Amino acid sequence: MQRRDGFHNKKEAFEAFDDIPTNPHLERTIGDVIMARYGRRSVLQGMLGVAAIGATVSPLALAARASAQSAATRYVWDEVEHGVDETHHVASGYDADILLRWGDPVLADAPAFDPMNQSAEAQAKQFGYNNDYVGFLPLDGSNRGLLCVNHEYTSPEVMFPGVGAEPDADDFKAMTKELVDIEIAAHGGSVVEIARGEDGKWAPVAGSQYNRRITADTPMTADGPAAGHERLRTSEDPEGTRILGTFNNCAGGMTAWGTYLMAEENFHGYFWTDQVDEEGSPLDTVGGAEAAKFKRYGVPERSYNWGVHYTRFNVDREPNEPNRFGWIVEVDPMDPNSTPVKHTALGRFRHEGAESIVNSDGRVVVYSGDDNRFDYVYRFVSAGRYNPDDRAANLRLLSEGTLSVARFDEDGSLTWLPLVWGQGPLTAENGFASQADVVIDARIAADKLGATPMDRPEDVGPNEVTGKVYVMLTNNSNREQDQIDAANPRAANNFGHVLEMTPEGGDHTADRFTWDIVVRCGNPAIDEVGAMYNPATSENGWFASPDNCAVDASGRLWVTTDQGTSWPKSGTADGVWGLETDGDLRGTGKMFFRVPVGAEMCGPLFTPDDQTMFVAVQHPATDGTKSYEPFKRLSTFEDPATRWPDFQDTMPPRPSVLAITRQGGGTIGT
Repeated sequence: MQRRDGFHNKKEAFEAFDDIPTNPHLERTIGDVIMARYGRRSVLQGMLGVAAIGATVSPLALAARASAQSAATRYVWDEVEHGVDETHHVASGYDADILLRWGDPVLADAPAFDPMNQSAEAQAKQFGYNNDYVGFLPLDGSNRGLLCVNHEYTSPEVMFPGVGAEPDADDFKAMTKELVDIEIAAHGGSVVEIARGEDGKWAPVAGSQYNRRITADTPMTADGPAAGHERLRTSEDPEGTRILGTFNNCAGGMTAWGTYLMAEENFHGYFWTDQVDEEGSPLDTVGGAEAAKFKRYGVPERSYNWGVHYTRFNVDREPNEPNRFGWIVEVDPMDPNSTPVKHTALGRFRHEGAESIVNSDGRVVVYSGDDNRFDYVYRFVSAGRYNPDDRAANLRLLSEGTLSVARFDEDGSLTWLPLVWGQGPLTAENGFASQADVVIDARIAADKLGATPMDRPEDVGPNEVTGKVYVMLTNNSNREQDQIDAANPRAANNFGHVLEMTPEGGDHTADRFTWDIVVRCGNPAIDEVGAMYNPATSENGWFASPDNCAVDASGRLWVTTDQGTSWPKSGTADGVWGLETDGDLRGTGKMFFRVPVGAEMCGPLFTPDDQTMFVAVQHPATDGTKSYEPFKRLSTFEDPATRWPDFQDTMPPRPSVLAITRQGGGTIGT
């Protein structure tokens, strides 16, 4: 039985699900808000105004263009050009060195990587698959530290010999229990000590006491409102506090007290049911009492067949197991024997990231996007306050606080709506018996509060220099013309946009912010795309589908992209861009790095001295390879579109983390 006619890999399956909104409340989306806000202005302000008049030939337009082009950019390098090929490209004058690859040793007793003879035991000691988020905890300034890396998911078609291009097309017959066990070990995260040598090059510290692998089987605990709740209890964990593993960890964050936050994103894809229709789709009754809530979260999606081999991933037998995923996991990288904690106070949804900032009053604020079309932007404010002299107390800061969801209004204001049980519609009459229900069903609670449905909110990054917060809105091809609003201004938004939030008085705990749009993405040379950049942007400075972001020590914003299998719509591979956010050049992009064919650009991250940028290239040779002219077919382990980064006939493509440094040393991008 072919379950997914036309889906060729895990990424396509997850993207296809992203195209199916689970939010039933779309009466007033962010697109409606954007249209109402900007559509009634006779003169637009800021970058949007410059771009709009720049499309005319009036003297005002020419003056605006000249002003932007004569301004001094903060991003200084010769741009990488748009394109697609088998390798990576970095700006001239820079080195992009491979630091860690899938299969490289992490633990001291890890065997050498042998792609033809993989095992779960070996993989649990080696660098995992599909590296996404990258964090850095300094141990010696900017010369030595702990690299913390998420391993989001596995791509079995290019990971295992003999499984073919579509290992799930025939009901996963090629995916044996042995291969599933390797997949389970390849998920999670890695903590690896790295050091910069006298030559300025970075390398892992072999056998470091800090090195650690976290997998989909690593024992974890939970705290906060849902810990121990009956909806988190299973036959293997009747107390509801001991959870095995984490998976589909996309972006994340590092805290001020030196811990590593792993965001659980597409957890729905890992759960199985035997109750399916003729096309292999789960029946609406799956989950019993949890069925309606399953539907809002897309559970079970059956992207993996783990539930065939392990009861805990089969919702017919363990309907509460999905409620144990979709959280933020905190890891102490300084203690490889510590137990990771799932903080239920931060809510359960498809977390893209968990970027934090210490507010002026000491409270910690964590921002996160729910990565699905027409879902929401969230904020958590800790009840306690950060104390730089009490790390033990800081380790409890994410255990208690207030979770809120954003409503974007046409006047450019943003209101944070608290998800607090007993307030407004969050009552027993509406299905919320306690705060535990509110956080477990955070999406449903946000629906009730009237949050603004967004165009796939992914990374949400605060800028500690300026106090502003940037939201990467990746795309939303499902948005209709009557659904556009002030904060989501385009129907059929294939290319996404970058939104800026400004806290009132610099207070990240304030109930109200203001917001604006920095750029509308895509190729501005194509009128129907509706892109909007500063006129000074070059032909290589535009980008599509912003995903992750980072802010360097001087406050500059850097954006990475993930077009997935849709990269042929733009005709160029993903990469890293510097993006001006202030002054005459606001809204100007500049390309710094480009990935090989079929890959996604993740990271980025800077050392404290801004002299190294770490980036993560994941799933090379998978996305859209049928559209890659030199290849024109689906990749397999035996026949991939590229063998990056080793380019050896005996090696498959390998997701890798790179360290980018300036030749001769110095600050990146100056």
